[in-house]
Amino acid sequence: MTGLTDQAGGMKVTGGEAIEKAHQAWQESMLKQLDVLRSEILATQPGRLAANCAGTLKDQQILLRYWGQEVSISLPDLRAHKLADGTECSVYDSGVLLYYLREADGTPMADHWIGYRELPGGSFYSQAFQGYSGDRLARVFGENADGYTQAARAIGGTALTGLPGLAFSFLPLPRVRLAAILYPGDEEFAARGSVLFDAAASHYMTTDGLALLGAGLVGRLVRVGEA
Repeated sequence: MTGLTDQAGGMKVTGGEAIEKAHQAWQESMLKQLDVLRSEILATQPGRLAANCAGTLKDQQILLRYWGQEVSISLPDLRAHKLADGTECSVYDSGVLLYYLREADGTPMADHWIGYRELPGGSFYSQAFQGYSGDRLARVFGENADGYTQAARAIGGTALTGLPGLAFSFLPLPRVRLAAILYPGDEEFAARGSVLFDAAASHYMTTDGLALLGAGLVGRLVRVGEA
């Protein structure tokens, strides 16, 4: 899966198109990988799986939150459903959840932040990631700091006072913590943005998966901000 976010589907892409291609490539990859993932996950006892991913084991299901929504992952077939209406999660979301279960090892969150280039194998693709995450954040909200703050709070962000700029943390998964930071522009400096990761994130998701979660965070902020 290395490089989905830089050259998804064998096509060189940039900007917003990159993440769309990456999403498509991830989903196509998932169709082939879901059964493999399930067999690998089932090698771990259910109680250990739930503990490692900070989920709850109940009635042969692992319950956890994904982007603020309660989901269930049934055992032993490992099918993911939304608790709100019982519908099965998309191939993409199921893949993200299964990768999370497979990668989760129970490591405590580190409580300090790193950039994408500091993730395993991330340095080669960090420029592409910045293009569709931090740069997009700056383009949309660079002159609308209030809109950014409102959007961040609307999707469950928690203000971070220990980082420069306007920083908020988010939990797309129980032990995958992201931060979005906006440095508003002024007469001297152009606006800048960035997406950071808790330093333990690679214990819970592949590097490409983290790129897609980071881009997904920016996408959610933009959708709320432009609504």
